Amino acid sequence: MIEVKSFFDSLKANGIRGFSGVPDSLLKDFCAYVSDNTSETEHTITANEGSAVALAVGQYLSTGQPSLVYMQNSGIGNAINPLLSLADAKVYGVPMLLMVGWRGEPGVKDEPQHIKQGAVMTELLDACQIPHTIIGASTKNIDQIIQQAVTRSIESKQPYLLLIKKGTFDSYALKTKQSDIADSSREEAISKVLSASDEDDVFVSTTGMTSRELFELRESYKQGHNKDFLTVGSMGHASMIALGVSQGTNKHVFCIDGDGACLMHLGNITTVGMSKPKNLIHILLNNAAHDSVGGQPTCANSIPISAIADVCGYSSIKTISNILEIEDHIASIKEEPGPHFLEIKVKKGARSDLGRPTSSPMENKEALMNYLKA
Repeated sequence: MIEVKSFFDSLKANGIRGFSGVPDSLLKDFCAYVSDNTSETEHTITANEGSAVALAVGQYLSTGQPSLVYMQNSGIGNAINPLLSLADAKVYGVPMLLMVGWRGEPGVKDEPQHIKQGAVMTELLDACQIPHTIIGASTKNIDQIIQQAVTRSIESKQPYLLLIKKGTFDSYALKTKQSDIADSSREEAISKVLSASDEDDVFVSTTGMTSRELFELRESYKQGHNKDFLTVGSMGHASMIALGVSQGTNKHVFCIDGDGACLMHLGNITTVGMSKPKNLIHILLNNAAHDSVGGQPTCANSIPISAIADVCGYSSIKTISNILEIEDHIASIKEEPGPHFLEIKVKKGARSDLGRPTSSPMENKEALMNYLKA
């Protein structure tokens, strides 16, 4: 494995001063080291990957030095537009290093949402004409690879990408951990929301731990899964999926969102507010962290997201820290037309024995569609 300190030191030695991106599970040790060993002006955790690319462009304009942008390969979709229409050599010609975790690498077991993107990853980079080098745990001459990558990026005036395999870095635990903003867990909050819902209500849950916890709670309550859409990919888009579902049914639709996901595509709140779906209840579970990929902080404890929902046209907004208030509040708002926004503050972390859905995404989709048809 590659030591994160030596990798970081090599980046710095080759002129990389700025770091930005969205935390990734394959890069969590590196991201944690960056968080612990850079200042606020040197390291920025952005809302989405495209924003990190744009930030790196701005940093180059002011310093003349390339920056590093990190992300999971699922975030390449958010980054392609600024990469090709802003940083590319045929447009503004801005050098930068991209560091991308390769989820779904062929031959490596991974979750269903990563299979397609992982399989086409190198072909996608070739199609976008983004030069790249693959790095794994056994890769030698890291200093030379980084030096060549930075040099090629500067000389060609375009981004250069380092594609990082699973298990590349040795372990590093984040030292500058932030305190929890609430006492109750996310799973406890979801349980209270389920208790407040009616038998025919529909749920759309965001990617990551939230969908896994919803699935296991249904199992423990011996309830079916045909009323739930578990959004295993497309981080940040659960609210739009929920809006689309709400437009085709009279049933109440609960969107269980996360702070990192919500911030990634914050503009979706404006669309929900403008659309005014009467049957949509948008629930934000806020732990102020990218919890499932290393616990790096989001800005969700500093930004009043509920106030944003308010000015965007939601019918009601409320922030709750005590989960005992959840059931009464949901009972009251269900009597009034939505959309409703409920922010529930929770603590970081999940059960160590938390499982994964036993049904496939396709089975999940078909079951919900059959329920809605009926």
